[in-house]
Amino acid sequence: MERRVVVTGMGAVTPLGLNVPELWAGVLAAASGVGPITHFDASDHATRFAAEVKAFDPTQTMDRKEARRTDRFVQFAVAAAAEALQHSGLPIDAHNRDDVGVFMASGIGGIGTLSEQLEALSSRGPGRVSPFLIPSMITNLAAGQVSITTGARGPSCCITSACASSAHAIGEAAETIRRGWARAIIAGGSEASITPIGIAGFNAMRALSTRNEEYATASRPFDATRDGFVMGEGAGALILEDLEYALARGAPILAEVVGYASTSDAYHISNLAEDGEGIARAIRLALKRAGLTHHQVSYINAHATGTPAGDPVETAAIREVFGTRGSAPPVSASKSQFGHLLGAAGVVEAVVSILAIRHGQLPPTLNLTHPDPACDLDYVPNTPRSAQVDVVLNNSFGFGGHNVCLLFRRYDV
Repeated sequence: MERRVVVTGMGAVTPLGLNVPELWAGVLAAASGVGPITHFDASDHATRFAAEVKAFDPTQTMDRKEARRTDRFVQFAVAAAAEALQHSGLPIDAHNRDDVGVFMASGIGGIGTLSEQLEALSSRGPGRVSPFLIPSMITNLAAGQVSITTGARGPSCCITSACASSAHAIGEAAETIRRGWARAIIAGGSEASITPIGIAGFNAMRALSTRNEEYATASRPFDATRDGFVMGEGAGALILEDLEYALARGAPILAEVVGYASTSDAYHISNLAEDGEGIARAIRLALKRAGLTHHQVSYINAHATGTPAGDPVETAAIREVFGTRGSAPPVSASKSQFGHLLGAAGVVEAVVSILAIRHGQLPPTLNLTHPDPACDLDYVPNTPRSAQVDVVLNNSFGFGGHNVCLLFRRYDV
């Protein structure tokens, strides 16, 4: 018999705050985490703003020596995992450490460290390249370091599927628990790509907004005037557990993971398939596997990056499954508040989705002031809304045609 999987703890490091309570307070305040780039001098870049994590101190969860040896994305992951474990009250010790896993994703990994060490190589030669370059750069070191710091010795991996990475990690972690291969897994993702090469690379693709004089309102998912996404950074973590294991130890149960599906567009390296078929197929598969109908979904947290081409495709896929505005559930785009966290986007948006269930509040889509005829659903514009939220669909998509859909449900005994 398949096991039921529940969420018992959450952690987050985001542009709206350094923990889950600060993140949720920012969501309810309809706050924006976007501002001028401070990580480097961006004056010669086409985009000079981003959603940075502010006042982050890695030594709160790592010793100073280890922090100096690790990339920012690894530091974020360790901090988010530590908060999630504390929230869940899950002990990791000799009795259970072989049954607790880590699925911590990243889309890009240590691009900041790589950039710094390329400069060292160019200016001072190969002998000055740090021995910690490779362990800081490779995407799986977030999972590795979380495992090392927590002592979790169960299944461990890093999934890299661009902006769908951490949603994939949650889904695959849940399936691993369902099969009985782990009792609990720390699942999530981390990203820290606000670097000169990161901004320049996405600008070269014409993917980023260039509203430098209007940065606070530059992230405009579903709005007719949208011109690209806003780069963000951060991390999130969920503690997923076998329901019986969680109940036996008296854990707080925040929600149940009831559906997961992953599909591919097989279409283009960066664009969504224009008909949205792959997205619609993933939504239907997730609903089927959850044993739910589309009528039971209370709210959709959309991928919605704010690119001119992407948002209408997601809208069309939602209409295909749920119907028009009159029958489709409310939809919102959290990236309007804290930017696009790339490989960490899925998990942070999952945290927001679970909080919506817990608190009966629909997160807003900020900066939606000019309706786009191609985006014609209820996007909860600009302010949060009270509502009964029982089932949430969380969408995440990645370059290369990856589509991931997760379904979270209110837990009832």
